[in-house]
Amino acid sequence: MKGKFIVISAPSGAGKTTIVRRLMQAGLNLEFSVSAASRVPRANEVDGKDYHFMSIEEFREKIRNGKLLEWQEVYKDNYYGTVKREVERIWNRGHHVLFDVDVQGGMNLKKLFPEITLSIFIMPPSIDELGNRLRLRSTETEENIARRLEKARIEITFSDKFDRIIVNDDLDKSVAEAIQAVSQFLNP
Repeated sequence: MKGKFIVISAPSGAGKTTIVRRLMQAGLNLEFSVSAASRVPRANEVDGKDYHFMSIEEFREKIRNGKLLEWQEVYKDNYYGTVKREVERIWNRGHHVLFDVDVQGGMNLKKLFPEITLSIFIMPPSIDELGNRLRLRSTETEENIARRLEKARIEITFSDKFDRIIVNDDLDKSVAEAIQAVSQFLNP
């Protein structure tokens, strides 16, 4: 069985990961695709669970050898992408693939696989609220938060490239909207 792709994208801090976790628990036959990253794991991250962590050179080698479905250099020497064998593993188990990817990655997947992909953009209520959420994490310097907010302003301009936009101003409502959209896409 070849499954479908559910792509959830958002600026950092918009609630994408929380919504993805809830989708995984909704009984929709979804399996999470663990992305590859060429950065050092954060303190609470586990290789193979949160990301497939690899060196910059290992990542570039996968690009050269065509081992990635899609990839992008999000920041200088900071690559993220989807390993082909990860998608094949999920499809071989008879599941649909759920992606938690940045906005560029979401657009790449939709462009490459338009017929089998539902792309959902999680919109923050405002840039100010996004800044508050990032500060509450206590994982970033103020300089990094400023950089993420600038990136978010740009990413929001691409929201109309997605099939659905969900404004995450109420988490339970946003989760319900996402579950409904995914369910309709998987079971037309």
